[in-house]
Amino acid sequence: MKDPRDRAIAELFDGHWNRNYTASKLRTDPLYQALAATLADSPMPLLDLGCGLGLSAFFLRSRGIEVPIHGLDYDERKIDGARLAAKRGGFRDLSFSAHDARRGLPSHRGNVSILDILQFFTPDEQETLLHQAAERVAPGGLLVIRSGLKDDSMRFRITVAGDLLAKATLWMKAAPTHYPTAADFERLLAPFGSVEISPLWGGTPFNNHLIVLRRTPQP
Repeated sequence: MKDPRDRAIAELFDGHWNRNYTASKLRTDPLYQALAATLADSPMPLLDLGCGLGLSAFFLRSRGIEVPIHGLDYDERKIDGARLAAKRGGFRDLSFSAHDARRGLPSHRGNVSILDILQFFTPDEQETLLHQAAERVAPGGLLVIRSGLKDDSMRFRITVAGDLLAKATLWMKAAPTHYPTAADFERLLAPFGSVEISPLWGGTPFNNHLIVLRRTPQP
């Protein structure tokens, strides 16, 4: 069922293709509902890594989550689109910056999200990014990740094909480099708190999972 709030977000963007893509993405991708449900009870600001057009931020606002959100993405075209949409929507406490996470992360204390970008990083770059992101999660805060996981499933092979298609059509600026495994997330994030990994493919054919680090609260 179509939600008028999703269509309202789509109307913030220029172009027939962008509006239809956004409306379809918000309607069919289980990521946004899962992100909103995970962050619903947290008052902490959010650093959104790989924000793209800012759909996560706009979706969270449409569901009543009013914390400050700062989105980063290295595709300047998408950041320009996010900024224009935020201006049109009259949103407060939303900001977007063009930034390559390989160069480090800005100062932040709160929640962090990393959505659908880890496959474009080398193993060493993934380890560095996850460590830096976890360090920026406040005690009691959340690091929320959506990633395809490497395994021997057909879903994984379809995930790789989808990412290659996104590069071929120029929607993504880079081809996939390395897909992490569930064990990688457990190894890298467990020192910071509890780690939960659960399937998040909904009605899609992709091998996407939701990985949530709950940072250990201060005693």
